[in-house]
Amino acid sequence: MRMSLAVGLALAVAGAMLLAMGLNATDAPAEQITEALTGRRSERTEWSLIGGAAMLVAGAVLAGAALVRTRG
Repeated sequence: MRMSLAVGLALAVAGAMLLAMGLNATDAPAEQITEALTGRRSERTEWSLIGGAAMLVAGAVLAGAALVRTRG
């Protein structure tokens, strides 16, 4: 159960970092030019945002489930 908690926390932290990188990339001048010309963000930025959010949620759920099992 401690392994699930550790993996969940690591996944959540990595997801938060990836999400932060994606959010930071949306403010980059090159990204703003691409968005202005094409009307959408680059694939790398989109995948960073989507992947980061998914990892963050998955890690939080895994860590939360591990905590519930240890306390229950």
